Amino acid sequence: MALYVIALKQHVGAPCAPIVKIGDELKRGQCIAEPNGLGAKIHTSVSGKVIKITEQAIEIEADNTDTKDYIKIKKCDSIAETAFEAGIVGAGGAGFPTHIKLKAEIPDGYIIANCVECEPVLNHNIKLLEQNPEVVIKGVRYAMEATKAPKGYIAIKSKNKKAIDSLKKALGEAKDVEVKELRDMYPMGEERAIIHEIFNNWLTPNQLPIEAKCVVMNGETLANLTKAVEDLKPVIDKDITVAGKLKNGRDSNTFFQVPIGTPIKNLIEECGGIDGEYGEVVIGGPYTGKSGDIDKSVVTKISGGAIVTMPLPEFEGPIGLLVCACGADEARLRDIAGKMKSEVVGVTKCKNIEEIRGANKCLTPGDCPGQVQGIMYLKSQGAKRVLVSNCSDCTNTVMCCAPKMGLPVYHHTDHVFRTVDHELTRRLPMEDQK
Repeated sequence: MALYVIALKQHVGAPCAPIVKIGDELKRGQCIAEPNGLGAKIHTSVSGKVIKITEQAIEIEADNTDTKDYIKIKKCDSIAETAFEAGIVGAGGAGFPTHIKLKAEIPDGYIIANCVECEPVLNHNIKLLEQNPEVVIKGVRYAMEATKAPKGYIAIKSKNKKAIDSLKKALGEAKDVEVKELRDMYPMGEERAIIHEIFNNWLTPNQLPIEAKCVVMNGETLANLTKAVEDLKPVIDKDITVAGKLKNGRDSNTFFQVPIGTPIKNLIEECGGIDGEYGEVVIGGPYTGKSGDIDKSVVTKISGGAIVTMPLPEFEGPIGLLVCACGADEARLRDIAGKMKSEVVGVTKCKNIEEIRGANKCLTPGDCPGQVQGIMYLKSQGAKRVLVSNCSDCTNTVMCCAPKMGLPVYHHTDHVFRTVDHELTRRLPMEDQK
């Protein structure tokens, strides 16, 4: 029997409260947990028996039936209520409950489909647009209907020509939804960066998109909205990318509609397994992902990817950390430094960081100031190397000063990008950021 672990926290807010008990027989699509305050309903992705319930998850022993059928959610009077019943959250990683966004009223505003797929290596959003653009376009229009927004934009990097052609063909002569092509840089998928790129308007770090009369939603989230409205389907499956040091090669593998709770190691095995010695399994994207446990990590509503990396380089010496709001936080940088066998002697933040309600926010994501002061500080603390987590533009500013001070630079994505032969963040030519 296959075991599926359904996490009780797959969203912003508190963990959901189970509404099933050990021994219960479940059917795929059945609601098994409800939000306790801010959150979203959770449904089982498989039919089977509940064998364990903890504060973190519900474990289900799946039966042998492999079916795509599911218990449908109830029909609702509004699109926002449908999103609530379906348990839709931001599928891009944030996990904000979608029904709350859909309660906004913006009769002179905009729905923005975030199809930027900001994180390199991940490709399931773009593949979805190439193969089935209609499911996202319909989602944009359902969101427009819910919020009374008269206009929709689909934000996508201009390099994704096949997906753009697919979208434009599906849209035809329609004027209510428009494709907006954006630059290929990180973190172009950040909400405020998208709004700036489309409207040339910087929101402050403590402002929400609604203050620009915008509601921004991930492309897969909008696809889930379409499925909820048209098929009464709850969020029980997830699109995900698996890549890295795999026996079937280093190209990204796209998995569509994987049952939530599926062990990540099962997907890795479907790619032939891990190719030799590896460093870590990054759950998420190269910039914002975290190191996962290959034996415990499972697919959730907000899983973006799983990347098996080469071993990390070793530097048994003093290292300084430069923390950026757009990439790894201090805890992740310390984790990487530890795996490199380095001694952390100093920590500083990107000068563009503002702390909002205890979280680091970038003042102008992707449009960054110089970092000379921070690098000088780390050198003064005895650092012989620096480990940074900056965005594309900010890393360029680091590279303009740190090597001149005799400090080699590691970026926390280096070992990920080297694994898949991707251009390193700290080696991007300045003109590519214009």
